[in-house]
Amino acid sequence: MANQNPPSTPTSDVEAQKTTPSQTNPPPKRFTVKTVLQNVKTNLVFHSKWAELNGAMGDLGTFIPIVLALTLSKNLNLGTTLIFTGIYNIFTGMIYGVPMPVQPMKSIAAEALSDSGFGVPEIMTAGILTGAVLFFLGITGLMQLVYKLIPLSVVRGIQLAQGLSFAITAVKYVRKIQDIPKSKSLGPRHWFGLDGLVLAIVCACFIVIVNGAGEQNRGCCGDPGTEQTRNCDLDGQRSGEGEGARNRTIRDRVRKIVFSLPSAFLVFVLGVILAFIRRPKVVHEIEFGPSSMEVVKFSRHAWKKGFIKGTIPQLPLSILNSVIAVCKLSSDLFPEKEFSVTSISVTVGLMNLVGCWFGAVPTCHGAGGLAGQYKFGGRSGGCVALLGAAKLILGLVLGTSLAHILKQFPVGILGVLLLFAGIELAMCARDMNTKEDSFVCLICTAVSLMGSSAALGFLCGMVVYVLLKLRSWTKDKPLSTIWTLRSPM
Repeated sequence: MANQNPPSTPTSDVEAQKTTPSQTNPPPKRFTVKTVLQNVKTNLVFHSKWAELNGAMGDLGTFIPIVLALTLSKNLNLGTTLIFTGIYNIFTGMIYGVPMPVQPMKSIAAEALSDSGFGVPEIMTAGILTGAVLFFLGITGLMQLVYKLIPLSVVRGIQLAQGLSFAITAVKYVRKIQDIPKSKSLGPRHWFGLDGLVLAIVCACFIVIVNGAGEQNRGCCGDPGTEQTRNCDLDGQRSGEGEGARNRTIRDRVRKIVFSLPSAFLVFVLGVILAFIRRPKVVHEIEFGPSSMEVVKFSRHAWKKGFIKGTIPQLPLSILNSVIAVCKLSSDLFPEKEFSVTSISVTVGLMNLVGCWFGAVPTCHGAGGLAGQYKFGGRSGGCVALLGAAKLILGLVLGTSLAHILKQFPVGILGVLLLFAGIELAMCARDMNTKEDSFVCLICTAVSLMGSSAALGFLCGMVVYVLLKLRSWTKDKPLSTIWTLRSPM
C-alpha cells in the first residue's frame, strides 16, 4: 500500500482531502416514489408467517375489553372503531416496519366507564384535544426535548408500573367473573366450564410451553453457528449410530413443531369457538354490512368536560407511555431501526384528529401492546398490518353486531393474553444495573401503582432522581456551600 500511495507526493494528499468527505459523508438519499414504495415493501415483509400471525394477537387482551366495554355501556360505534383502527394499524406497519400497536386511550376510557354523564361526544372531544396537543408537541420538536430530559430510570419505572398494572388486571380477569360494561368483578370464577379457571390455566401453560420466557422460537437447533447448532449437526451426522440417535432426531422434530406453533393465535381461535358454543343463538344476532358512519355532534359543554375530565388526565399517560416509553422500547427491541418521539407523537395526534370526528375510539401507541406483540413473535410491520386488515374486514362485514360475539368471548382467555403482554413490558426494567437507577425506577413504579397515576409516579421519580444527583454532586462537601458550588468542567 505504501508503494501505491507514496507519502512524498503532495497531490495525493490534496486528492485524499477531496475524496474523504464524499466517502465518509455520502449524499443524503432523495425521497422518490420508488424509494418510498421500496421502504413500505420492506417494512411489511413477514419474518415468519406463523410468528407474525401469532404476534398480531398480543394486543387483543387490552384492545377487546376496553372497546367492548365502551360499546356496551356508551353505545360506541364498534364498526367505525374497527374500520379506523384497522386503517391505523396498516399505516403504522407501513411507516415503522415494526409491530407498532394501536390501543384505546385508557385514561379517557376509564373516565367514561366511571362517569355516567361522560358520553360519546365527551369521549371524542377528549381524544381530539389530546391528539391536537401531541401533534403540536411533535411538529414543534418539543417532544424531542422532553425525551432528552427524562432519565432512563424514570422511563423504566413507568414501563414497569404499566406492565405490572396489566398483569394485575389480567390475574383479576382470570380469578374473578367480570362485568365488562361496568368494569366490575362479580365474584370468584368457577373452576370448570367454558370460561372456568381450568381453561385459563391450561391456556397459560400451553403458551409457556410453546413460547417459554419470551425468547425467539428457534426450533431445536438455535441460531446458526452456535455450539447448540453444531451439536445438533453432529447428532444428525451420527444418526446412523444407533437407536438413541434416531430417538433424538424424532424428539428434536417434535420439539421444533411444538415450539413453532402460533400459541396466542390458537388460544384466540379457541375463545371464538367457545363464544359460539356458550350461546349458539348469537348467530341470529349477526347483521352483515358496515355500521352507519356519521360525524359526531359536539356541544360547548362536551368540549369543556372532555378537556377537563378526559384530556388533562390522559396527557401525562400519552406522553410517557404512548410516546416516550414506546420510542425507548422500540429502540431496545429493534436497535437496527431508527425511531423518533417526533414521528410517534405526530402519528398519535393525527389518528385522533381524524377518527374521533366520526366516533372512532381515541387511540394511541402503547408500550404494553408493543411488548405483547413482540412476545408472541411479531417482528415486522406486516404483523400489525395483518391485524389491521382483519379489523377492517370485520368492521365492513359485521359492524357493531360483532359486539354480540365478543360479549360471549371467555374473559379468562383475554386475561391470559393480557398477562403475558404485561409481564413482557415489565421485564424491560431488568437493565437497571445500578442500585441508584433501580431505586428511582421502583419509587416511580410504586407511586404509579398505588396512586393510580403515571403522572404522579413520574413526578416523584424525577424528584428522587434530582435529589440523588444533587447528593452525588455535593459529596464530601459541606452543606453550607451547596448553593455556591459549580459543576466541574
